[in-house]
Amino acid sequence: MAEKADQPLGTPTEEPAWKQRAVERSTQAAKRRAEQRVERFLDAAQAIMADKGTTDFTVQEVVDRSKQSLRSFYQHFDGKHELLLALFEDAMSKSAEQLRTAAAEHSDPLDRLEVAVRTLFENSRPDPAAQRLLVSHPNEMRVANAPLLALFTELMTDLDEAGLLREGFEPRRVAALTVQTVMSNAQSSGRTDSHPVTADEIWDFCAKGFTLS
Repeated sequence: MAEKADQPLGTPTEEPAWKQRAVERSTQAAKRRAEQRVERFLDAAQAIMADKGTTDFTVQEVVDRSKQSLRSFYQHFDGKHELLLALFEDAMSKSAEQLRTAAAEHSDPLDRLEVAVRTLFENSRPDPAAQRLLVSHPNEMRVANAPLLALFTELMTDLDEAGLLREGFEPRRVAALTVQTVMSNAQSSGRTDSHPVTADEIWDFCAKGFTLS
């Protein structure tokens, strides 16, 4: 009779398949419930901002509007700043998709980039909350901006492959500089300047910086 392979005493055996499936279903259900609660908080905050036209709201207002508990809020967010970061990250992700869709309507790489720059500029009008978060949570804001940076890196790479990017320029670095230039000018434009920067000016300025002369 064949001998069984030695197994050290106390070594746990693998969980039965049925138990693994049960635990997985339970985990997935809990994850879906958590995602739904988070979405309700985000929707509530967005509705309050739409009503007030500002980010000047309290956590309690969000809790009341979402019809959930304060305890549930703090299970998912460390505070109002983290909720605003989540809202900003969600907005940046949606903005990147909007820009990608608009750019895809053009075949010329320079035209695609121009559409993306102009649209980003128009979408980045003054947002005091975003500027405060940029100062107080720079690392998190970089994460939130990742979808935009990825899109502009793709567009700059296309420009480079078409031979239209200035020699020695690295697509990702130029993309980061362009996104920062467009967003910072859009957010500051019109506050103190009687002649705010326009989308035409920002595109002309950026294009002359990274394209072949």
